[in-house]
Formats: sequence, C-alpha cells, structure tokens
Amino acid sequence: MTASGTARRWRWPSTLRSRLFLILFAGLAIAYGLSFSILLLERYMSAKAVMLGTLESDLATSIAVVDRLPANERADWLDRLSRGNYRLVLGPGLPGVPDMSGRGAEIAERIEEAAGHKFPLKIESIPGDGKRLQGHLTLSDGSPLTIDVTPTGVMPVAKWLPYVFAVQMGLLVLCTWFAVRQAIRPLGELAAAADALDPNQKGQPMSEAGPSEVAHAARAFNGMRERIAHYLEERVQILAAISHDLQTPITRMRLRADMADDSPEKDKLVNDLREIERLVQDGIAYARSSHGNGEKIARIDLSSFIDSIAYDYQDTGKAVSVVGVVQGTASTKPHALRRILTNFIDNAIKFAGAAEISVERKGESDIAITVMDRGPGIPDDMLDAAMQPFFRLEQSRNRETGGTGLGLAIAQQLAGTIGGAVRLYNREGGGLAAEVTLRP
Repeated sequence: MTASGTARRWRWPSTLRSRLFLILFAGLAIAYGLSFSILLLERYMSAKAVMLGTLESDLATSIAVVDRLPANERADWLDRLSRGNYRLVLGPGLPGVPDMSGRGAEIAERIEEAAGHKFPLKIESIPGDGKRLQGHLTLSDGSPLTIDVTPTGVMPVAKWLPYVFAVQMGLLVLCTWFAVRQAIRPLGELAAAADALDPNQKGQPMSEAGPSEVAHAARAFNGMRERIAHYLEERVQILAAISHDLQTPITRMRLRADMADDSPEKDKLVNDLREIERLVQDGIAYARSSHGNGEKIARIDLSSFIDSIAYDYQDTGKAVSVVGVVQGTASTKPHALRRILTNFIDNAIKFAGAAEISVERKGESDIAITVMDRGPGIPDDMLDAAMQPFFRLEQSRNRETGGTGLGLAIAQQLAGTIGGAVRLYNREGGGLAAEVTLRP
C-alpha cells in the first residue's frame, strides 16, 4: 500500500473527545504493555536462574553418585538420578554438533561447575531439536556418561491471567472515557451557552460550579454576556434618545413649512420632513422592540387572529388574503405578533401589491405563520443582511417607497421577545416569503 493510500485510510479524529481518548488510552495501554513485558522478562530470567541453579546442584550430586557406584549398578540408578530437565544416559549418546549459543555456553558452564572440572566435558546440540542439548563426559574409570538436557522455558501462565488482563483493559477504557468526559463536558456546556447566547433575552447564567479552571471560564463567559447586553442596551438607548429628541425640531420645522407660501420648494420640504419623521418613528419603534413592551403572554385563537389582520387590510382596499385552513390556538404576545405580521404584510404590499398569509404546524408544537408575495424578492446572498437595521436594497427598497430599512429588524427583535424566530426565503416561481415560527 502506498503512503497516500495509508493516509487516506487513517484519518485523525475530528472531535476533541476522540483525540483525547485515543491519546490517553494509547499512552496508558503502552505503559501497561511495557509493565507487563518487564514482568514477563523478569519472570523468564528468574525461572532461568532457578533452572540453571537447580541443574547445577542436582547434577553435582548425580555425577558424584554415578562416579562412585560400581559399573554394574549404575544402570539401576540412572532413572532415580534423572530429573525433569535432564536425563543421565550411559554411553556416548547421540551424534550432534558443537553448540556455541549463549544458552549452550551457560548450560556447559553449569555442568562443568557440577562436575567440579574433574571430567572432560563437551556440549553438543542434537540436530532437529533446537532445545535439546547433550553433555558428554568421561567418568573416573573411563566410562562415558551422557547428560541429555532439555531446558525448561518460562513457567506456564495461569489460565485465569487472560481474563484478569481483559478486565484490566476494560477498566482502562472505562477510566479513560470518564476522564475525557469530565474534561470535555465543561467545554460542551460552554459551547451550548454560546450558541444560546441572546443579549436581548434574560436567561440563566452559566453555572460556575466545578474545578477552578472551569469556574474561571464560566465567570468570564457570564461577564462577557453582561457586557454585550450592556453595550447593546446602551446603543439602543442612544438611538431612542436621538430619535425622541428629533421629534420636537421636526415638528417646529413642519409648522414653519406649513405657514410658508405655496411653492414647489415648500412641497419638497414637507415631503422631506415627513420622511425624516417616519424614520424617527421607526427608530423609536426599533428601540422599543429590543426591550420588549412588557406585554403578557396570552392564548389566542389563530383563525380569528389571522382573519382580523386580513380584514383590517381588506377594509382599506389592500389585497391581503388567507391561504388554506387556519385552526388551533397559540400562547404568545398578541400585540407583538400583530406588529411582526403587519411589517411583513406592509413590505409585501409595497413591493408586490398583494400578500398571502398561511399557517402551518411544524413538528408537534411549533407554529409557522408565513406572509408571501410575488414581488421581486431578495437575492439569496442578501437574505441575512436584509434582517439588519437600516439595510435596504437600492433597486427596490428605496426612499421613494417609504422604506427605512427597520421593518424586518423590528420584526426580528419582536420575534425574540415572544420566543420565536424569523426567516426569509425566496419562493419558487418568484416572490418572497417571510416566516415567523412560534415555539411554546
């Protein structure tokens, strides 16, 4: 497999939770594996030392006994003097090859120590069996003696050890998962609090309980939230104050203009003053909508509520109709919802000449009220910007239509006060749809 193929097959996890889990688990598993390997190595070295020590002491006794026995009695004692890891054989033994391995040298040294360096010794390895060695020596009377050695390995592992190992690995996984969860959970709570951050609504502050680092981050987040809310409130208060203070000089200017002689310049001046007055009134409405109006939540009948709005427009000759069947009730702030829908309808009438209202349920409890038109719509890349204050599309939403760019912004502010959300999207076949979703 090529390097690029390996890179495509293995990808570093995208979540911090997975990365921390892999790093901690891999580190602990490697450390545990090294400890287990060191334990096995120590076990092997201890077993080999015990085996070689026992081999030396037992062989010393066995060789001494065989050397002192009469030649005709030696065969009867061979089985008694043999052990599990070696066997005594009278005679030259099997043909072999000289063994020069480290293990053969250690065994030869032990046999020489056991024989007391009294007898010539030669160590050979039996072909076909890599573990079997034979030591050939000559006793005091010249009789050959073969020591057939089969070294034992590490002591056998207990049958229950694999189960213990599996339980330990399971505990390792569980502890690693718990540690990662404890480390990541505050970060997830912080992200959720950031997603739910709405300076225009008072909500519960983020909990400052937990370790000192988590508490410090929570305090910093709560402080940031309060500062943002303060800055926004200050900005809106400035807008409201300016808009309110402008009404008095605008009124004086209108009075003076009305008292002037009739002329084209007078008409232009009156129109400009009306436009400024409308802008000031919308600014005040926007400032009020950002703080809410203290209205209480009430249960309304959707059919009667929507019909009353449509009838008010129809009574003034505006083409506003209700599409589909409207039924059911909703708990909301009626005056705020009416202001949202009238802003939508006013926009639709300005740019399309007519508006349609539809009501549908989304999910089990959400209610979506949509105002639709067949006007020019808004480019898709400008739908989000259209919700911003004082945003206007020059080709259609200009001063000649009377727009100030605050209608949709006011609707969005009011939607936040009733726990809803506003969405704009272009209709298939042309036109714009403005939707407000009511959530219980």
